Amino acid sequence: VVVVVRPTNSGVLFKSSTEAALTKVDAWVTGGYKWLQRTETFDYLQAFIDAGKAEGLEVYASVNTMIGGCLCPYGLGSDGFLYKDESKKSWATVVNTKDGLKNSLDITDDYGARFLNPANDEVVNYLTELLAELATYKGLTGIILDRCRYDDFGLQSDFSEDSRKKFEKHIGKPVENWPSDIFAPGTTDLPGRPSDLQKKWLEFRVKMIHDFIEKASAKVHAVNSKIKFGAYVGAWYSSYFSSGVNWASPKYDPSTTYRWAPKDYKDYGYADHCDIMIIGAYASTESIPGNSEWTMEGFCKRAETLFAGDVPYVGGPDIGNATGFEKGGQGHLMPQIVDVCINNSTEGMFFFDLCHIKMYDYWNDIKNAFDQHINN
Repeated sequence: VVVVVRPTNSGVLFKSSTEAALTKVDAWVTGGYKWLQRTETFDYLQAFIDAGKAEGLEVYASVNTMIGGCLCPYGLGSDGFLYKDESKKSWATVVNTKDGLKNSLDITDDYGARFLNPANDEVVNYLTELLAELATYKGLTGIILDRCRYDDFGLQSDFSEDSRKKFEKHIGKPVENWPSDIFAPGTTDLPGRPSDLQKKWLEFRVKMIHDFIEKASAKVHAVNSKIKFGAYVGAWYSSYFSSGVNWASPKYDPSTTYRWAPKDYKDYGYADHCDIMIIGAYASTESIPGNSEWTMEGFCKRAETLFAGDVPYVGGPDIGNATGFEKGGQGHLMPQIVDVCINNSTEGMFFFDLCHIKMYDYWNDIKNAFDQHINN
């Protein structure tokens, strides 16, 4: 069971001297969208570990990683340490909007999580310390990093001075017109034939995430050598450059396939620093078998090539949000989903997520699918 212990508004559900405990979450409840206050003080993560042990289940802790707060819709306002602590504003990403560079906290017409800048050394140190605290939990099987990437503004992030200095060091020369020499203000899509500088910029961003993963993995394993460390990523590798992540093995060279990848892009694949990977094979109900991206089977098959044997992985569907799954009633597809995901992943499969299994009452459908798979 993968348990989220750090939601997108920041605040943790485990014992920490680095970050304050979570006190509220935004949720749909009877009567609309509102804040739910957490007044209990028991150790949420430890409760799952204890319950898991009693049931013979391994428990992993999931952390929304490059996150420091959220701007919520429906008039709920903002929450998270980025909004509460003015001194942390420089940790937030800087976005290359059509109106110029803006700190993401100053963007008030785009709701959602507010991300931290992976090129900021204070951010990296803060997060690695937080993960080290998590690694001290006895009985915890592993740690899974979610949202360990650049933010939802995509190619518009991050153009902070921290990023500028590190990028110029990376390429060995200054960027005369920042950021327009890389991307014009407001650019959201990569051109069909990216410039050499644009490709180096994509390389730099995946380097920032790679370097964080490398440091975090070393820190966690120094605290607990037996704990499994890994990440959850979207399986759509061909476009994942927009998130600034190369989750493949450094043995895999994307420059032989994709125009956006320079030859050194492969050096910043981080799979070799992980013990487990979770691959979101989030295709539609109409795209379960197949060999290409955007089929569940294809996503899982392609991951084997991308990982090049560096790390075990599980692939699985989104059974609540992906096209065709939104209204439930898809229990009859579970045997086919189980077969294609298990047969093409190295460590089994996963379902995203438990709330949708419960909402649409898929428990028996999934159990029967596993039974059929075993019997076949």
